[in-house]
Amino acid sequence: MTRRTTALLAALTLTTALLVSACSSDGGGDDSDQPAPGPTSAVANSPSASVSSSAPGSPSGSAPGPPSASGSPSPSASGGVGTPSGSGSPTPSGSPGAAKQAYWHPTPGTPWQWQLSGTVDQSVDAPVYDIDGFENDASVVASLHAKGRKVICYVNAGAWESFRPDAAAFPNSVRGSGDGWKGENWFDIRQLDVLRPLLAQRFQMCKDKGFDAIEPDLLDAYANNSGFPLTADEQIAYNKMVAQLAHDLGLGVALKNDVDQVPQLVDFFDFAIDEQCAQYQECDELTPFIQQGKAVLHVEYTVPTSQFCPQSKKLGFSSMEKHLELDAWREPC
Repeated sequence: MTRRTTALLAALTLTTALLVSACSSDGGGDDSDQPAPGPTSAVANSPSASVSSSAPGSPSGSAPGPPSASGSPSPSASGGVGTPSGSGSPTPSGSPGAAKQAYWHPTPGTPWQWQLSGTVDQSVDAPVYDIDGFENDASVVASLHAKGRKVICYVNAGAWESFRPDAAAFPNSVRGSGDGWKGENWFDIRQLDVLRPLLAQRFQMCKDKGFDAIEPDLLDAYANNSGFPLTADEQIAYNKMVAQLAHDLGLGVALKNDVDQVPQLVDFFDFAIDEQCAQYQECDELTPFIQQGKAVLHVEYTVPTSQFCPQSKKLGFSSMEKHLELDAWREPC
């Protein structure tokens, strides 16, 4: 029983006694006993109550340490760069659960490498690598881990890709308009029952290969010409499902682009990956991730570093310039 509850019960008891005494003295009161104050809820005083009362997705009490100047992973309690995320995975109702589970995520300012084409250049001096989940086997992930790197698994979660080995598993009914890349078509994200098990298989592949987190691409179909009448609410529901699938496997997960829905989704994702927020003047919209101790991994393709790096450093972003084909070349801030 807390001090606040004890004081409340004492006050109620005293008030009751005074009322009974007053009624007895003037003879006009009822002789029936007054009801005793109800018992204090055990849940309200249990340790779990203090957890659930805190804001979902809030960072842990210790501030994340800055990345080392050399770009090599700095020591942490998790044994690698970044920290376990404090955001609870969504419950079936779609809200973060009261019980917190740690998912690895990079901390603000952590340097990173993003390579989706060609053989992965493992000599790049960055503590976090983001590479294609299909094109790289477990030996590549293990080799990067041996060098002290954390590895993110790139998987397309928003569009069908004709060139993937599981392409035939996706029915025509979920394939919409082209997304601007050859052999790719937007998903009908309303068909959760169809897409959920197919994405779960892709995420399981990432888990089996030893990846630490997932980059689910194209989480903003509703804002594009997908070929389907998608709404913002349907996109939020889909993105929460994607986050849940990753968390079910114990993997961290990034919110890819979808800057307009950051306020609704920041508590469900462990970090953000963004393309061209400087070019489109959207970077400020991603700051809720930084405020929760979660990295914003950011790239620009046509804007030179001299134009976006000052702002990126001020915001605490992990920014770099890359070629559009996402080969090994990079120019970090």
